[in-house]
Amino acid sequence: MHKSVVLDDQQIDTDSVTGYPGNTTKEQDMKVEELQKELLKEGFSERIDFPSMLRFLRARKFDVHQAKTMFIECERWRKDFGVDDIVKTFCYHEKLDVFKFYPQYYHKEDREGRPIYIEHLGKINLHEMYKITTEERMLQNLVYEYEKFIDYRLPACSRKYGKLIETSCTIMDLKGVGISSISSVYGYVKRASAIGQARYPERMGKFYMINAPWGFSSAFRVIKLLLDPATVSKIYILGTNYKSTLLEQIPEENLPKTLGGTCECDGGCEFSDAGAWNDPQFIGLQNENIIQEINNNNVSKLIQGKTMQMEQNRFSVSSNDPSC
Repeated sequence: MHKSVVLDDQQIDTDSVTGYPGNTTKEQDMKVEELQKELLKEGFSERIDFPSMLRFLRARKFDVHQAKTMFIECERWRKDFGVDDIVKTFCYHEKLDVFKFYPQYYHKEDREGRPIYIEHLGKINLHEMYKITTEERMLQNLVYEYEKFIDYRLPACSRKYGKLIETSCTIMDLKGVGISSISSVYGYVKRASAIGQARYPERMGKFYMINAPWGFSSAFRVIKLLLDPATVSKIYILGTNYKSTLLEQIPEENLPKTLGGTCECDGGCEFSDAGAWNDPQFIGLQNENIIQEINNNNVSKLIQGKTMQMEQNRFSVSSNDPSC
């Protein structure tokens, strides 16, 4: 199907957009190779596969020097923040208690195979949440979930849909949120946004803000100052009549009934963690089998390095197990 997106108030034909796995120019391929060589000289050998290099280059408008700087800063941050240790040892034992104030969960996939990530901000109360947890632990959990998203959820979705899936489809439900509550979480949102943009570039596919309250557009003008223009172009601000727009992107059966879909998972969609990542058909597969299947779909460029690794020993199967 022919598709288009809105970027800087102009209609952009996505069929003509290059710089993505499977659709690169010779010049872009050369820049990927140049960036890889530069990073190898600096002693980096992990996370420099073809799709990852493209993401950093896209984030810096294919300026190799800037992409290199961004990557090196990211790797330094990973070491300073202790990402590898977080992945191995982090236990968010207060998760269910925090969930009461700030529900966050993954649920199935959109029409393009992206994992759907949902947040409900209506009950958020940082004052009460900080009696249970800390901002630092919330950020550690954010990073843990980013890593799990990359190493566990995305590969399973890629296997299911027979193509490389690199991004998420996010729904942020603002029902019950007032302007005062938005300002109260500004500090956390600023730090969380900085991590997402600078440390996990080009991971946002679609971002829907639904049930946006009166006056939110004005508040968003402040928030978007924290975001780069490419990120802003992927964000859709919707009021209460959001259902038809969401269903253009998400199958009705994959959208929770509470958000206008028809899905009613046993025990609640917010606790099910339903998706390709928990389907035995799409997890625990050997890397070479995935490569062959993707190659058969004529997008062999998508698979280089460890991007499609399916067996992950770093995470437990159940993402919602509060007992760790």
